[in-house]
Amino acid sequence: MMILGLVRWMQPVHGYDVRRELLSWNADKWANVQPGSIYHALRKLTEEGLLRAVATEQVGARPARTTYEVTPVGEDEFQTLLRSFWWGLSEPLDPFSAAFSFLPALPRSEAAAALRNRANLLRASIESMRASLESDWMRNTKPVHVGWMFELWSARAEAEMGWCEQIATRIDSGVPYLPAELENGEGWPHQVGSRSPDAK
Repeated sequence: MMILGLVRWMQPVHGYDVRRELLSWNADKWANVQPGSIYHALRKLTEEGLLRAVATEQVGARPARTTYEVTPVGEDEFQTLLRSFWWGLSEPLDPFSAAFSFLPALPRSEAAAALRNRANLLRASIESMRASLESDWMRNTKPVHVGWMFELWSARAEAEMGWCEQIATRIDSGVPYLPAELENGEGWPHQVGSRSPDAK
């Protein structure tokens, strides 16, 4: 959707300019759009009839640049995707969630320390976003809704920061990871359900 939307907004536009714009948005960090995949995505969207290559030009020894625009089919697809994300709810993919599901595999002291470290990283990120929100760069060069998006990210980070600190405290206190009836269950190390030696 990001690439379709940018081509729609900037058309007719070279792939280089689409890539530069996405990088200026840091879209590789929050929209799972990798810079190295942009040209491939443009070609694929063209093959699928969502984009149309309107010109290819070469200046001097530079590589040839293709100019794209959205087709009527691409416009319909963009509108469909846009509304599905506005009206739907999908959980963001976060590798930390996968790692946290194996909490018992870490010593308690390390798990608590890692959570507090994550809280510190989130705190630094929040401070950076707040500085951006108060900067002339944000006030004078960005649409107002970009600031609103920073506010959303900051609120999410604050919530997770508090959660990390709370769970670290619970781990340090020796809260069992498993209900009593599952402590000796097959496949679970016996020590994960109770205070491990490194938590004493």
